[in-house]
Amino acid sequence: MSATQPGRIYTGDELTQDTTVACDVCIIGSGSGGSWLGHELGAQGLSVVMLEEGGYHTRRDFDMTEARAYPALYQDLGNRTTDDLAITLLQGRSVGGGTTVNWCSSFRTPKRILDLWRERYGVEGLDEKTLTPHWEAVEARLNIREWPLDRVNRNNHILWNGLGQLGYQRGLIKRNVHQCANLGYCGLGCPIDAKQSMLVTTLPDAVEKYGLQLYANASARYVEHSGRRARAVHADILNPVTDKPTGVKLTVNAKTVAVCGGAINSPALLLRSGIDGAGTVGKRTWLHPVAVMVALFDEPVDGYAGAPQSVYSHHFEERGVGKMGFFLEVPPIHPLLASSVTTPTGAAMQELMANFTRLNAVIALHTDGLLPEEEGGTVSLKRGAYSRIGLQYAFTPAFWEACKEACKEMAKVQFAAGARRVMSLHDKPVVLDDVSQLGKLDAAPYAPLKVKVVTAHQMGGCAMGKNAATSVVDARLKLHGFDNLFVVDGSVFPTGLGVNPQLSIFGLARWAATHVAQSVHG
Repeated sequence: MSATQPGRIYTGDELTQDTTVACDVCIIGSGSGGSWLGHELGAQGLSVVMLEEGGYHTRRDFDMTEARAYPALYQDLGNRTTDDLAITLLQGRSVGGGTTVNWCSSFRTPKRILDLWRERYGVEGLDEKTLTPHWEAVEARLNIREWPLDRVNRNNHILWNGLGQLGYQRGLIKRNVHQCANLGYCGLGCPIDAKQSMLVTTLPDAVEKYGLQLYANASARYVEHSGRRARAVHADILNPVTDKPTGVKLTVNAKTVAVCGGAINSPALLLRSGIDGAGTVGKRTWLHPVAVMVALFDEPVDGYAGAPQSVYSHHFEERGVGKMGFFLEVPPIHPLLASSVTTPTGAAMQELMANFTRLNAVIALHTDGLLPEEEGGTVSLKRGAYSRIGLQYAFTPAFWEACKEACKEMAKVQFAAGARRVMSLHDKPVVLDDVSQLGKLDAAPYAPLKVKVVTAHQMGGCAMGKNAATSVVDARLKLHGFDNLFVVDGSVFPTGLGVNPQLSIFGLARWAATHVAQSVHG
């Protein structure tokens, strides 16, 4: 195959017999890592085949309906959880990956995080100076700009106003959008292609300009390898309607393989391939575990309309030695999402949903992985299951302390912004009628399944580092012990980031393309 051949996107219904193709680089996953990597490798003249387990959906399919979007665009129909059900995970699964359904928040990797990776894990050569040109190129291509205050919706304005009343640090979020109509349904796929996701930017560029061959509905089952080299990728073709294997096999013979399936699927693929990195694969998975507080206002909030995330606060990122930090944002409020995350039942749930248009939610995303005692999560394979993946997550006392403090701080912000009532997401919700009642949150239980914890940021599981005994890939993202097998996605982060991860992954993938290309030429 030549990189100058016309590119194409194939869907599962088009492959009716076993197929074998050859290329310079096989990329597994079309999300924030795989898409930028494929684009840059194609620009360097290499032939690239990309496999995506999810389907190929475009704006014509994005009807802003939750009942359609979650099954089509999310892992496990939007119901992926840790094994003990203590954490609910939102994770994309379609062409474009998480970029098709995320809320557009774009932050560069904080310097303190890059410094920590160098000092603690020996990750050399990955600093602000190195990454800045890549961030700048990505920001220009994706039109990443600060969302103006006069376009911030009421849901986000509550956070902005409450932070201001309390004198807390606050800022406006940069978003990857162009001619955005402020619809508010980013998490269900953008129906007007205003979101500059990989679905409408790097992937069509790579297909049209550089001959990318992208196979949707292609579930990579294992990487064939011998000695220090990956030889081929073997995939099952899935029926686009039923999502079940059709029996058709796709084999990709590649000079180099890049695993870009994300922090849950990348470790799982390596484990299915018999690659466990001496026990390091799947370990130290970070989730930015999220606590939520819901507030009722007298006036309409209409949290379903307008840019989902446009305001943030990093006021609580560094809380002192031995304490876990957290940052504040808001989520969109759509009926299915709201009803599945909130914890009241029966009449209390009916009352909550009856006041749906007057609800605000604030989220606290905890920066896990920075404290030495943290183990994080572990990705494993479920015996006998075709595609379900196990995930265990070790909560620490530091997390529960931060979670309790975060709930109190979110309530303070909401009351400062004029909330009539604030409610926690404990199994028995704590209801506050006034800021003077914050003590109720101190008395509430903080333990798995006692308070709702969610995540939309999955990182780690294939951590980069100098020491092969404690990391999966080196500082150039090549697997220890291999010459031509890479991991290029958020799974390589040694810790959580303390910011929304997509721009960090974009920049990392663009930077990594040089090293991946060298393995082909070498």
